[in-house]
Amino acid sequence: MLRIRTYTCLGIFLVCAGYSVHARSKTGEAASPAQRAFSFRYEVHVPENTLSATDSHLWIPLPQSDTHQDITALRIESKTRYMRGRDPLYGDTFAMFTPTAREAKEGFDVVLSFHVTRREYSVNVSAPKLQNASLVLPLHDRMIQRYLEPDKLIPLNATIAELAKEKTAGAATPLEEARRIYDYVASTMRYDKTGEGWGHGDEMWACNSKRGNCTDFHSVFIGMMRSSGIPARFEIGFPLPEGRSEGDIPGYHCWAEFYINGTWIPVDASEASQMPAKRNYFFGAVDVDRVMFTYGRDIQLSNVQKDEPLNYFVYPYAESDGKAVKGLQTHFSFRDDAMQAAASSGR
Repeated sequence: MLRIRTYTCLGIFLVCAGYSVHARSKTGEAASPAQRAFSFRYEVHVPENTLSATDSHLWIPLPQSDTHQDITALRIESKTRYMRGRDPLYGDTFAMFTPTAREAKEGFDVVLSFHVTRREYSVNVSAPKLQNASLVLPLHDRMIQRYLEPDKLIPLNATIAELAKEKTAGAATPLEEARRIYDYVASTMRYDKTGEGWGHGDEMWACNSKRGNCTDFHSVFIGMMRSSGIPARFEIGFPLPEGRSEGDIPGYHCWAEFYINGTWIPVDASEASQMPAKRNYFFGAVDVDRVMFTYGRDIQLSNVQKDEPLNYFVYPYAESDGKAVKGLQTHFSFRDDAMQAAASSGR
């Protein structure tokens, strides 16, 4: 999912919205990390007769605070009872709703709202500790090992392994290998959501068609990285339209991180493809115009989930009688806190 960009009066907006504008020094360090504060609203409508009256559940992902974002004032509004949980592998959090027979028949609504302070996530890839590092992996770290393994739609087969080997030939360090893979994906693939096949994060489809959305870009990137012995992981959330202070969000956005000797390094290859002037920036940084929800692919939320593991988890997911259910309706929107404060003060 690509952010919608409106550049008119952007400089004025950044000042009014309270941004700290990002700049890099000659050494590659962030001179002034950017920050964006906003409220987010995630609405789900389960239409009548979508779920069976006997054994039905609805899961919606919940964002978490971490080094790069603070989640506060999280509120879940629904007449349907729910409990919070966490998937056992990635630690992604969710709310699981269990409707009564009447609620399943008549349908129900869920509104998730929260405040976010999102900080720019930037790693100095020019630092000698990364530039000169060899790859040393913590052998007993379960998650590092997981991020070297295949996913259902990211197979580590001979095709992707040979491609990774070809594109990294002659690279002297793991960081150089990563940069070559990133440059290959960003320069070879095309952001294109026409026709069918895109959006599933099917590595082989994307590798052959050389197009797709952010999911497809980062599936190829992750597959090539893992085939090169470098741990890489998938992250997904929602984008914020740059240059706008409120509005609807049509869909998700995803990016990736890779691991070198204790440091996770972010990349956004699909954004780099669409903005070649920022290709260097998106190798080692992701901007503030996003909120992260979950990690990982092939997600088994809990033992209550009976159908196949989720390809990724950013939209609501429901099951009835152990089978995945379609037809859920969603609406996502945001509003910058600076605008909220101005409205409250009557300006």
